[in-house]
Parts: sequence; C-alpha cells; structure tokens
Amino acid sequence: MAPRASDLASLRRFGFLTLKTYSLIAVSNAIEALRMANRVTGREDYAWRVLSLDGAPIAASNGLSLHPTEALGDAEGLDVLFVCGGIDVRAATSQELRVALRRLARQRIVIGALCTGTFALAEAGLLRGYRCAIHWENLGAIREEFPEIDILDEMFVIDRDRITCTGGAVPLDMMLRIIATHLGPARAREIATQFLLERDRAGSEVQPVTTLDPLPPSMGRAVRLMESRIDQKLSIGEIARAAGLSERQLERLFRTYTGATPVAYLAATRLERARRLLRQTGMSITDIGIACGFMSLAHFSTAFRNRFGYAPRQERQRQAG
Repeated sequence: MAPRASDLASLRRFGFLTLKTYSLIAVSNAIEALRMANRVTGREDYAWRVLSLDGAPIAASNGLSLHPTEALGDAEGLDVLFVCGGIDVRAATSQELRVALRRLARQRIVIGALCTGTFALAEAGLLRGYRCAIHWENLGAIREEFPEIDILDEMFVIDRDRITCTGGAVPLDMMLRIIATHLGPARAREIATQFLLERDRAGSEVQPVTTLDPLPPSMGRAVRLMESRIDQKLSIGEIARAAGLSERQLERLFRTYTGATPVAYLAATRLERARRLLRQTGMSITDIGIACGFMSLAHFSTAFRNRFGYAPRQERQRQAG
C-alpha cells in the first residue's frame, strides 16, 4: 500500500543510523539530496543527523567515518530513521539495536533502511506485512531467512511507514521522490540536474539481474527465470520457451554474452548463490544446497569444490576466520 503524498511531504527531519561497515555511498547520496534541496530553495527545509547506538563515529566499509555522529538515544524529534547497513550486516546487528528499533516504531516514527539495513528491520520483526527492498546481492539470503516477508527485487519500496532502498546511488532517486512530494516535481528535477542525473529512476524499476553487459531482452528473460527458480529443476527447453527462443538460439546467445552454455551458466549461478548464502546466513549447508537446486549434499559439495577449489564448510570457516 503506497503512502499518501502528504505523508511523505511531512518527512523533514531525517536520522541515519550507521551500522558497522555501512555503505558510505548510500548514506552520502541520501544526505546530499537533502543538502541540495536546501540549497536550491534557499531555506532549511530539511535537517539530518548521523547516528550510532552509542554516539561514537562508525567506520564505513571504506574505512571512513562521518562527523558529527550522535547517540540514537539523544536524537529527538525525528520524522524518519534510516538504518544504514553494508558488508556483513548480520555481525553489525544486536539485541540492543533490535530493542531500539522496536521502541522507535512504537513511537510512530517512519522506519527505513539503506542497502542491507533491511536485514536489521526484518530481524527486529518490523517488516511483517510490508513490502520491502534490499541490495540484490543479499536478496537470496534474506528471502530464505524471512520467507514471510514480501521482499521485492525493486530499486526502492515505500510502503506506508516503512521505506527501504537497495543502496549504491539509488538512495538519491528515493530521496528525490520524497522531496518532490513537498517541494514539487520541478524542484526535484532542478536538484537532479545539479547532480547530472540523466533520468529519474522509479522505485518499481527492477534491479539489474547480472553484472554482464546489457543483454538482449530475450536473454534477460532467460536469466531472470534461472534466478527466480534457482531451487527448482529447469530444462533448457523450458528456459528457451520462456525467452521466446529455440534451444539453438538460446545456446548461441549464452555463448556470445557469457562464453558458456546455458547449462554451465545456470550451474554457476546456483553455486554463486550458494556461496552468498554461506557467507550471509546461518542456514545449514544441507539447506543451502537444497535452496540452490542441488538434490543431495554430496552433489552440492562436489560441484562447489570443483568451482571454488574447497568445500562449502571451508567457506564458512574462511568467513569466521
């Protein structure tokens, strides 16, 4: 359910709760949109505060930190709080964080997330009954861990009093959407021009499914089918039909754009997803294998070792070390 424009227009005082190794580019893009809004209007329409649980500056994933940083408990009068995640967000959450987020939610403050901060909201139980977004790299892991939550593959999602965004440069698009409800579309375009943005990205745009060069639409459909049904057995004929191609055409396209056959590409996709789940979740190795379409632990372990040179359990040990 989309919020009323008047609800978004009332958001003027923003808090950014930084977690350990958060994504600085995501936070900076969000704050810069607010700064530029004040600059183009010549007024202090928006205010923002960088926060941590204890008030100490937190190092982002690139080693930098933001000053000044205030304690979350001292931040009164916020309209919205964004939880800002990054690398290894699971290790950055805590019971203290979950209690604080639930308390703020009870106070009717709008709660949001940037990048992997969505995981912290899910872990706190604040996304049940909501639609939400998270960075594509963490989509598979959070969907496996929180199957009851409607997690979309869109750029950002604004659902009533929850605002979640994928990260990278997308927070700038999200903030422009919020700013437009208060200052109007013309002002939002003026701000976008200052940042040399060529076009507006709607929240409903789907995140890129692949790091490959831009794909023909038919191949894009094939890749999306592979990724959306990674836990299921897929035949090449089924993939080709979904893409509107013959099996020979599908094979030719995959060899041209990936240097691999569709079968090899699908196998690699399953194994890359499995490696992310090993890194990002506490799921058992057996459950991860099943979630990625492997019929047995032995099959999964052999395929994983052949691709990466070590067993799945060693991936876990590498991360723990």
